[in-house]
Amino acid sequence: MAKRARKKSVTETATPVLLSGGNPQIAKGDGDTCVQAYIAAMPGWKRDVGRLLDAVIVRTVPRVRKAVRWNTPFYGVEGQGWFLAFHCITEYVKVAFFRGASLQPVPPVGSKQPEVRYLHVHEGDQVDELLLASWIKQASELPGEDCF
Repeated sequence: MAKRARKKSVTETATPVLLSGGNPQIAKGDGDTCVQAYIAAMPGWKRDVGRLLDAVIVRTVPRVRKAVRWNTPFYGVEGQGWFLAFHCITEYVKVAFFRGASLQPVPPVGSKQPEVRYLHVHEGDQVDELLLASWIKQASELPGEDCF
């Protein structure tokens, strides 16, 4: 008698849909697994940026908390809220520091929200990992956002 093949779940078989700007559509979830699924689904050169961001964040904030909400990876510290998120835009990866106006030096791109500052990473950009780590460390020590 032949064995029946186990039916694979949607997450095992489906390739994530890329939304506007190439942003992967990843189900809401908590923890590293869903963030790694998001990074793996980032298109082309943006995937390497996602891997770099995640590695620098984990190295800088070893107790970091991770989640995916609204097709965006979030990073925070338990009891303090979320300090950073990133997502794909057509021409760049947008890194959002929720209390970025308090960082030194202030990240380069402003926001409609006075406290938020962005770093845009374009294809071929050399990311200053020391500066990035400094911003991540500073951001992780500030009160974060409790947006969900």
